[in-house]
Amino acid sequence: MSHAESIFRENYLEYASYVIRDRAIPDIADGLKPVQRRIIHSLFEMDDGKFHKVANVVGHCMKYHPHGDASIGDALVNLANANLFIDRQGNFGNPLTGDPAAAPRYIECRVLEFAKKVLYNPKLTSFIDSYDGRNKEPVAFPAKIPIVVIQGVEGIAVGMSTRILPHNLKEVIDAMIGSLKGEKAVLYPDFIGGGLIDVSSYDDGRGKVLVRAKLNTKDPKRIIIEELPFSVTTERMIKSIEDAAKKGKFKISAINDFTTDKVNIEIVLARNTYSQDIVDALYAFTACEQSISVNPLVIVDNMPKVLSISEIIDYSSGSLVGILRRELELEREQLNDTLHYRTLERIFVEERIYKRIETKKSQEAVDKAVITGFTPFSDQLIRKITIEDVQRLLKIPIRRISLFDIEKNEQEIEHIHQRLKEIEYHLNHIIEYSLNFLGELKNDPVVKDSKRKTTIGSFEKVLVREAAQRNLSLKYDDATGYLGYGLRKGVEKLTVSPFDKILIIQKDGTYFVCEAPEKLFVGKGVRYLAIADKDEMEKVVFTVIYQEKSLKYLFIKRFRITRYITNKTYNVIPQGNFKLYTLSTLEDARITIIFKKGKGYKSLEDKTYFSRFLIKGVKANGVRLTTKEAQSIRIKNEKDPKSVNGDEDSLFNGIDPFDDEG
Repeated sequence: MSHAESIFRENYLEYASYVIRDRAIPDIADGLKPVQRRIIHSLFEMDDGKFHKVANVVGHCMKYHPHGDASIGDALVNLANANLFIDRQGNFGNPLTGDPAAAPRYIECRVLEFAKKVLYNPKLTSFIDSYDGRNKEPVAFPAKIPIVVIQGVEGIAVGMSTRILPHNLKEVIDAMIGSLKGEKAVLYPDFIGGGLIDVSSYDDGRGKVLVRAKLNTKDPKRIIIEELPFSVTTERMIKSIEDAAKKGKFKISAINDFTTDKVNIEIVLARNTYSQDIVDALYAFTACEQSISVNPLVIVDNMPKVLSISEIIDYSSGSLVGILRRELELEREQLNDTLHYRTLERIFVEERIYKRIETKKSQEAVDKAVITGFTPFSDQLIRKITIEDVQRLLKIPIRRISLFDIEKNEQEIEHIHQRLKEIEYHLNHIIEYSLNFLGELKNDPVVKDSKRKTTIGSFEKVLVREAAQRNLSLKYDDATGYLGYGLRKGVEKLTVSPFDKILIIQKDGTYFVCEAPEKLFVGKGVRYLAIADKDEMEKVVFTVIYQEKSLKYLFIKRFRITRYITNKTYNVIPQGNFKLYTLSTLEDARITIIFKKGKGYKSLEDKTYFSRFLIKGVKANGVRLTTKEAQSIRIKNEKDPKSVNGDEDSLFNGIDPFDDEG
């Protein structure tokens, strides 16, 4: 490996790692991307209970986020519209319509108390230097709920991507409660726009879902779209409907958007068109139906890893227990420090230890006098007295010493002892304590307002092919040899949709199946045309009569066409020195062969029937019909005596003139 290749490889890997860890893929610890984490950190730092101009928040956040104010502003608006951590004031846009938010100088926000409950604890948060080294920013918040599951996330990194759909906050908390009780979490997505969702292929967040708009079809002449599929705005929805109508997928006379805080798109139908007739077409050809694949990729212990939703819930439940344990241990440590100091303070004042320092002339002597004064009371102390404790005692004002309330001090110490007992109990019953925390969290207004918006149901994807209407005239122009629904001249042979497949048997006996063409050269004298519906094709029996050119033998073959590869060419007669005379789709018919005179035999006439010959595969060779050279062949449908030299049941005349052209 050259030096240049080595440098390129190293730099590329560093860039890839940066994009994966610090830009696109969320950390499972708090489920936030770096810009979201920095925005919330800024709001915590700025929090004073009042609203802040978003422009000020963006400016403050730029101390931590080196990618410009636009990216911060957009991320803040999206985070606020999730209705989870940020309280809004002003026009933050409309996620349903796609309308943007007002300028940052006109709108305001502040952090919600809910965010403090589930994210904020500086003493448990690890901090690193910001990009310029002037500030400290959190590595990850000690999140007590799986934000990545609640908010959802999308991100594209180098060589990988993540997509986790949002879920209902209350249902997620219930799933965590179940996880702590040893139950398996079962969660399904919930979207701000509502709509319908089929979760049969969700596979615990690793599969896909089918989402639909909610349609009101009570009025036969108009359809109201009341809820949208995930990630679809009213603007995109209206455009998709207009485009489909222009392409002739269905007919409408008008479309009106009355959306405010609720979706209301009115589709007024054209004459002779009714609601139930175009519902499937709306799902097939517009944004009313979406198939969404998911890939729950997150950063776990600094490595990207795919976890199912239940695994993320289990991880978050375990993380919650650990965070609550550390909080209790931290509180116990702080209370023990407070208890220690309150005990020192009481003894310092009650036993007048401060009197010992009146005659001391150096700091060392003063410190020693105070420490010595506590020696008789060492059994009452929480821990051994330190120089720091002495310095703290010496800072007590004389006024406070003179007004020292021993009874109040004892009450405070009693409260501390009581709280320490509670903490010890909680530490010994940490799962119960965690369940109580989640139970209390459910009473928060943010959680109470979190009601499921998306209806879970079961429905199959409407296939475009099935919803397409057969309203195109497929014409064949024998003069030019062209076939298609885009031809101006020609004879209409079939009525098709753009997704129909057409079986075409050409003059020389080659055939192929293709999608209904707009314009395609298929040659003159096409023998057969039909929609290649496999169920219908199994009912059709083809009979062909062909000749070996040298020996003039005639052969007959009967077959069905049931298998094919689209756009691949096949033959109904053997390849080589053969030519096709006749192709018929009659169930049975009488064949009359008139032989040529001369060559040692008189003019003869031979008769036989289709039904005498077995139906074989299309690749099979035919059965020899005669070794004499024929002058003409006549086929008569016994069911229709008038049918002579014609195949009335087939699309084209099944009999060609028996001449050298074949």
